Amino acid sequence: MTTSDYRTSPADVSLALAERLASAIDANDLDALRDEIYTPDVVVWHNDDQHEQRVDENLKVLNWLHRKVGDKRYEDVVRHATPTGYVEQHVLRGTAPNGTELEIPACLVVTVTGGRISRIDEYLDSQAAAALRS
Repeated sequence: MTTSDYRTSPADVSLALAERLASAIDANDLDALRDEIYTPDVVVWHNDDQHEQRVDENLKVLNWLHRKVGDKRYEDVVRHATPTGYVEQHVLRGTAPNGTELEIPACLVVTVTGGRISRIDEYLDSQAAAALRS
């Protein structure tokens, strides 16, 4: 079933898409992200570097996280639908490549267009994320 198959409210579509995004990231299903979840022109922006990623760069980063962060998990997840998509708070936990424990609080502001994610603005604690860069 695709997001466009839902015959429910836009809020339900957005929250179902949020679940699909989380599942695809957990499974490192890059094809689902590219072909079913993201729009072809998706933009993923991060507050810590002010950089806008396009799909290929974002998938490369997600693949790196999957391979390099041990016991990676998203916990304390809270999601709320908005008129244009959804907002999510979570904490990324796991073991950084340098062996330190990760605990990175983050907030995503997600725009949904035509049943797919067209933009993610990710706000994270850059000090907590420093272990990923060392």
